[in-house]
Amino acid sequence: MTRTTDGSPEAPPPAGGGGPQGFAAEVRDAVSLRAALLLFGVLALQIAFITSYIGAFHKPEPHEIPLAVVTPSAPLTEKTVTRLAALPGDPLDPRATADEAVARERIENREIDGALVVAPRGTTDRLLIASASGASLSQALTEVVAAAERAQGRSLDVVDVVPGSPGDARGLSSFYLVVGWCVGGYLCAAILAISAGARPANGHRALIRLGALLLYSIAAGLLGAVIAGPVLDALPGGVPALWGLGALVVFTVGALTLACQGLAGIVGIGLAILLVVVLGNPSAGGAYPYPLLPPFWRAIGPALPPGAGTFAARSISYFRGNGAGGPMLVLAAWAVAGSLITVVCALRRTTGTAGR
Repeated sequence: MTRTTDGSPEAPPPAGGGGPQGFAAEVRDAVSLRAALLLFGVLALQIAFITSYIGAFHKPEPHEIPLAVVTPSAPLTEKTVTRLAALPGDPLDPRATADEAVARERIENREIDGALVVAPRGTTDRLLIASASGASLSQALTEVVAAAERAQGRSLDVVDVVPGSPGDARGLSSFYLVVGWCVGGYLCAAILAISAGARPANGHRALIRLGALLLYSIAAGLLGAVIAGPVLDALPGGVPALWGLGALVVFTVGALTLACQGLAGIVGIGLAILLVVVLGNPSAGGAYPYPLLPPFWRAIGPALPPGAGTFAARSISYFRGNGAGGPMLVLAAWAVAGSLITVVCALRRTTGTAGR
């Protein structure tokens, strides 16, 4: 023990080493460079989340809503189509249609979102809508057409030809069901990464992870379909069809997350969240269907898993599966691509390790 000049024991140095250099060392030890970079990545993801959601939802405006126009004569049809197409801001995409039966069929096939049936002998026309496609969309379509009719001194009767379920408030159950499936997909992949490393050690491990994800997807798809259907009576679609869609959505998002992890390690989880949550959810057409979204979100929505899943879920629940083929192919393409990238990354890692 050292002593001072007067013989008393010298005080021990501070635990942190003392002085600015000691504190800086403590900071470096407590927050590594890797952790600091990850924090910056989380901050960027947070800002992207806020920007994406507010950007998509803060000012919904109708844009080129597909609308059939039915009148008794070709000249009147052409005149009506021209008038509606010239509305400021292009809220409608009017299309001449032979008769009301064809218009109803096209609505049920999800080719159009509504139909204006003109009755020239009276002053009241009819607007056919499908609120099952989204209450906000049918409401916006009604408001635009009603205003155009008033400008012509005419009134409007609204007929809901494909109404939503009483337990499906504003048609949002399909969207939230798909969001839940997506969350399960990337959380399952993230847990597999946490348990044994973000990147599979070899091709066999990659296949095992994909197999575990598949089993999880089958269970998650079934439980989601049962809860949304028989348990809560929110969606009228049959359980088997929704089950198949749910299993595909969960596996797709999980495979996408595994692929991102194979390419970028633990950072891949953030990349998957960026694609699925930050970009995918606000562009999915849930709260506001595609014709009400700004151009960027309207363009990317159908190509991302949440948008494809939401459109397919509504088609299965209310439109007898009409229009679900394209979105299902989108999901399948993501699932195949994610699986292949996962396996290839694992094989390349194995080859690189063997070569050292």
